[in-house]
Amino acid sequence: MTRTDAIETDAETDLSDVMAGRRITIDELAVGLGGADLWVRKLARAAEAPDTPVELSDTIKELRRIASQLAEHSERIGFLARVVEGDVPLAKNFERGDPWGVEARGTDRTDFGGPALIPTQWQLWRLARDAEIAGARDTAETTTYPEAMKGVGLGWESKEAQLRRRRERDAAVVREVLLVICESCAAGEGEQCRTKNGRASEKPHVPRQREAEAIVDARLGFVGENPVAVPDA
Repeated sequence: MTRTDAIETDAETDLSDVMAGRRITIDELAVGLGGADLWVRKLARAAEAPDTPVELSDTIKELRRIASQLAEHSERIGFLARVVEGDVPLAKNFERGDPWGVEARGTDRTDFGGPALIPTQWQLWRLARDAEIAGARDTAETTTYPEAMKGVGLGWESKEAQLRRRRERDAAVVREVLLVICESCAAGEGEQCRTKNGRASEKPHVPRQREAEAIVDARLGFVGENPVAVPDA
């Protein structure tokens, strides 16, 4: 069965077994990735001797490749956990002199997607490397993540979370369309819109689509292209 990002099962949305609080910590993510690495390596080892005579060599190799990738991610995120805890000195500015975190507020960084108010994981790794290469241990030249991000990030959610919520919104609109009576062709609840010749169409008329979008957006808290209310903010 082919999976798509738009489909989530109840098991996927129940996150109680991967985090203790309302949001996962970077440390919990690193440990979880390490656990996934070990679990996949165990499956690969067990697959060497299944209870029925089937050669699973290709699957075993693929599982070990996946485990290796998970291990790399675990190491990287583990280092990032040290960064966000403040254990790793960071450069106060990027190589070109642009600030990040709270110092980026009000700046007009036109390159690289605008001011780095919320740094990416790659930017944090680069800031840590820059601080180490320069040997800048003087507090006047370096900072830490907690210091640089003081007051930043309240109510924030990642781009991937926004994309997922957008997919959920669009799927809800598709369902809502069939609950709205179309003023253009008089299609009723559960009926598809029809052309002038009476042929059913999967494409709803604009007024019906617009009304369905307004209902869903009001229910979910969307304005235009962006979600307004961030859950658990």
